[in-house]
Amino acid sequence: MSSAKQNLSSQKISKKQDYSSYKIAIIVAEWNSEITNALSSGAISRLIDEGVKSENIIVKSVPGAFELTLASQFMAQKLDIDAVIAIGCVIKGDTPHFEYICQGVTMGITEVNLKFNKPVIFGVLTTNNEQQALDRAGGKHGNKGDEAAVTALKMLSF
Repeated sequence: MSSAKQNLSSQKISKKQDYSSYKIAIIVAEWNSEITNALSSGAISRLIDEGVKSENIIVKSVPGAFELTLASQFMAQKLDIDAVIAIGCVIKGDTPHFEYICQGVTMGITEVNLKFNKPVIFGVLTTNNEQQALDRAGGKHGNKGDEAAVTALKMLSF
C-alpha cells in the first residue's frame, strides 16, 4: 500500500465491537529502535483506544527484523494469543543485505499466518532511507504501527 494514497492512522474501524478480551502480542525489533519504538507505541495506543485492555497486550523484543519471524511463531503458537503484530524497520544500504532480510521476513511472516490460522501482521517498514522511516513512524505519513493495530483488529473481526 502506498503511503501517499492511504493513511490508516486517521481511519476509524467501521465495525465497532468489543475487543477487550483479545490478547495481542507485539514483537518489536531492536534494530533502528528510534523508529521501531515509535511504531510500537503507535500500535499500543491504537489497541487501547479501540478497547483492548493494556494487560492483554504483550510486548517482546528481538535483536533485528530477521528474528521477527521466529518470535512471531513462538507467540502465535500460544493458544491464548489471538493476534501477533511484528514491528521492524529495514533501511536500504549499499549491499544486497536489505533484499535478503526483507524477503526472508516477508515470507516468514506469511508462513506463520498460514501455519497458525491467526493474524500475524506485517508491521515492518522497508524504506530507502531513514527519513522515509521517520515519516512513517509518526511523521507526515502517520504511524504504520497504528495501521498494523487496525489491521490486526480488522482481521480478528473477519
